[in-house]
Amino acid sequence: MKSYNLINILNYSRQYATKILLLVITTFGLVFSNSQSASAYPFWAQQVAPETPREATGKIVCANCHLAQKKAEVEIPHSVLPDTVFEAVVKIPYDLKSQQVLADGSRGGLNVGAVLMLPDGFTIAPAERIPEEMKDKIADVYYQSYREGSENVVLVGPLPGEQHQEIVFPILSPNPAENKSIHFGKYAVHLGANRGRGQVYPTGELSNNNGLKASASGSIASITPVAAGGYEVVISTENGKVTDTIPAGPALVVQEGQEITAGSLLTENPNVGGFGQKDTEIVLQNPSRIFGMAVFAAGIMLAQIMLVIKKKQIERVQAAETVI
Repeated sequence: MKSYNLINILNYSRQYATKILLLVITTFGLVFSNSQSASAYPFWAQQVAPETPREATGKIVCANCHLAQKKAEVEIPHSVLPDTVFEAVVKIPYDLKSQQVLADGSRGGLNVGAVLMLPDGFTIAPAERIPEEMKDKIADVYYQSYREGSENVVLVGPLPGEQHQEIVFPILSPNPAENKSIHFGKYAVHLGANRGRGQVYPTGELSNNNGLKASASGSIASITPVAAGGYEVVISTENGKVTDTIPAGPALVVQEGQEITAGSLLTENPNVGGFGQKDTEIVLQNPSRIFGMAVFAAGIMLAQIMLVIKKKQIERVQAAETVI
């Protein structure tokens, strides 16, 4: 019995150690990977809101980390037929000359990312259904569902912003004839799109893509560069000295001997990116209604033509009676 318990303990310890090792490898991979790859992570929203990226207030959770507001647009057809492939074009504009602060303090180009919330039943079209001309627009874009079972909520990014200020989503509309839970009608579509790095990590920590502020009032006693980049700013106060650590990246806007107040900026605000969201609508159109409308319009036109013909006929009869 003791031997059996010992084996269970050893197995549990081995599994626990494996999980810790995988966690450490993942963490180091994120920290030491290419710094630009940490520039626009839409899937971080999954850590903040695992069920849905859209809060009850209508705000998409990406706005919790990307604090600056920027423009975002989505172009979709007003209405689509069932079982049809169409494209949704997401536009994430910004000045291509902009350079952002990367995680290591250097400057580089902006990345972009987006989350597109489609109505239930709408999904990314299978590769065999996508037309060739649409595939050329898609290029190297990879689409990921927000969570398992939510294929209608699609994530994209991070992608190099220089080549992806417009992102094409190939969408397949559902067919109510095959899925009884889907109905014809008007539905809402929600977009969230970011460019550049965020100001807050999902853990709540500030990134170096912020303007850093003084923690106390007083005078700048010293500014010392640190080996890893950045500075240590020592502030002399009435109660002693306070040290504020400035990470690599943001440029200082203060100098030694300067008087400052608590909350005043020690560095510039290096953020050139931001987040935007857009709400729109799409109609899943019933083909029978279109056919009925076409028949109705044809009937009206035919009736108008017949009335004109009848009027001409009456005019001829009246003209003949006048001659007699």
